[in-house]
Amino acid sequence: MNTLTRAQLTEAIYATVGLSRHESADLLELVLGRIASALEDGKSVKISGFGTFSVRQKGRRVGRNPKTGVEVPILPRRVLVFRPSQMLRDAVNAPPRAPAA
Repeated sequence: MNTLTRAQLTEAIYATVGLSRHESADLLELVLGRIASALEDGKSVKISGFGTFSVRQKGRRVGRNPKTGVEVPILPRRVLVFRPSQMLRDAVNAPPRAPAA
């Protein structure tokens, strides 16, 4: 499985926008930082044509250790949720494209 990295995103910004590599890295970090800050504050982040990131509060509940069956309390926490847009779903489910020559 191939993974897209920050370095690859920076390189794509550099190649597409024409900023220097350093400026491209700074831009990427700024965007990711803004998204992270908004989510930390409990706000949703909607990127049109891509999807929506939001934070959901999960309450306290009882879980079980699968090995022993002992009940264990699971503390309340916030979880990050991503809901992809219909455009992204369609793109992911489209037939694979032929490799570039």
